[in-house]
Amino acid sequence: MKSQRSTGGRLLSYALAYKYRIFAALAILLCAVGAELGGPFIVKTIIDRHLSPPTNEIVPVLVLLAFYMGLVLLSGVLNFSQSYLLQAASLRIIKNMRMDVMRHIQRIPLRYFDNTPAGQIVSRVANDTEAIRELFMSFMATFVVSFAHLIGIYAALFILDARLAVYTLALPPVFAVIMYFHLKFSRKYVSIMRARLSDMNAMINESIAVMPIIQAFRREKATLEEFDRLNEDRYDAQVKQFRVFSLSSRNIVGTIGSLVTAYVIWHFGSLSIAGAALSFGVLYAFTDYLGRIFNPIIGIFDQLMNAQRAFVSADKVFAILDMEGRDVEEVAAAAKPEGEVRFEHVTFAYNGDDHVLKNISFTARQGETVALVGHTGSGKSSIINLLLGFYEPGSGRIAIDGVDIATLSKQQLRQHMGIVLQDPYLFAGDIKFNVSLYNKDISLERVKEALAAVGAASFVEQLPNGYDEPVVERGSTLSSGQRQLISFARALAFDPSILILDEATASIDSETEGLIQRALRVVSEGRTTLVIAHRLSTIRDADQILVLHRGELVERGTHDELMALRGRYFKMYQLQTGEKASLPA
Repeated sequence: MKSQRSTGGRLLSYALAYKYRIFAALAILLCAVGAELGGPFIVKTIIDRHLSPPTNEIVPVLVLLAFYMGLVLLSGVLNFSQSYLLQAASLRIIKNMRMDVMRHIQRIPLRYFDNTPAGQIVSRVANDTEAIRELFMSFMATFVVSFAHLIGIYAALFILDARLAVYTLALPPVFAVIMYFHLKFSRKYVSIMRARLSDMNAMINESIAVMPIIQAFRREKATLEEFDRLNEDRYDAQVKQFRVFSLSSRNIVGTIGSLVTAYVIWHFGSLSIAGAALSFGVLYAFTDYLGRIFNPIIGIFDQLMNAQRAFVSADKVFAILDMEGRDVEEVAAAAKPEGEVRFEHVTFAYNGDDHVLKNISFTARQGETVALVGHTGSGKSSIINLLLGFYEPGSGRIAIDGVDIATLSKQQLRQHMGIVLQDPYLFAGDIKFNVSLYNKDISLERVKEALAAVGAASFVEQLPNGYDEPVVERGSTLSSGQRQLISFARALAFDPSILILDEATASIDSETEGLIQRALRVVSEGRTTLVIAHRLSTIRDADQILVLHRGELVERGTHDELMALRGRYFKMYQLQTGEKASLPA
């Protein structure tokens, strides 16, 4: 219950941003309840005063009926107004919450994304916030309406027959106990349902992303079986939750309601048999109001599942918001750094003491091209991740122009860096957007120059819409080489002091690689360029080649120096050129 109260308080803080709108909606809602509850009294008055012999007055009946119809119409207008206000407030609350989650996701360290499937994160932003919306839009209104109805109904019951109304006071505590056990037993099933939904979203997201691999390796059946297990688990939890709901909601409320109604009829019947003066209008009104007691209770029960789902979802959303993150800062225009990169005795591990980098030291001076080579897992990408500030080193120091990057904000650090990945990512939009990324300082002319510099202008200008050609998500309508050229242009358009190429020529053909190599010789002039490459032929002209093995820097030098050394680099180069050689142990 402690976590629920905490979650409830945080949800309330979001609602308070629109407190006046919500209070107005709830005030209108109370007026609507009052209009609805006036109906039985009007009918009672008609029966007892104007339809009972010998009166049979028609004109007052018509007036009261007109008043009754007016209350019905007024109630409808008020209900529409409160529903509109409450739904508008709910949508604004959830819009703000989604933006908060999205902002915070960009502040969270990459370690979280390393261990969390993308589909689960999507589920938090989309599905879980939508479940919370139901809490503000439906559950809150239902509770207010229900309590207002109950207060009004009990006031009417005591006016009609105080002695019998006292007995009906036992009903709310009985239903409260039932609700307590309902919440206790169904919460765990709701948690399982939400967890499995996240797992299913994650699996769907992954399956779509790697569908060619699934089909190529004939894993469709195994994938379906795994999805079926998750789906079946969610189904079982949902069935159990509905079983609890069925036993503790409408059925039990309806049973109790029928028994109480039968008792009321017996009570008034006994009075009639005993010869007491009995008003038929009172009997009608009391029975009508008594029947209305159970409607709010049923309404609350019907919304309990939405409320539980909302609280479970809110816990997951707030778990993300509670993660430590760094603010995205606005970076003022600053002098462009020279770009000297220095690693000083850097040691780093992603998990515990399993170090992927061990005592790494090197300097990349302004204008130099430094290549990082080594087999998979040797630590090449980890060096780049540390330089970009995605992770913090366990020990040692990384400096740019002598300034420790730990003293810089992430935005300051990356302001003058450009990066091209092995698997280039293009966003949904058009060609010019994928180069400029909405940077107002990058004009269309600069976009064209960057594309021309990497040799991409020729194919872009042949597209039907040229620089305005639409690009679908991930750029799947373009070849891998074309996507890579556009990502090169993107990096160059930002005119970075430090250019990072992470396996940037690994997935392109020889002709495109030749274009890129010619462009890089021009654009790397005056820039510090760090290159990760498996194709050793592409880094022969590098000013310095660093050879990594199992997280250690084992060799360094130019291509000719390392070949003369006849060590690990020599063996790797020989293997790539087709000559038989074995790596040293």
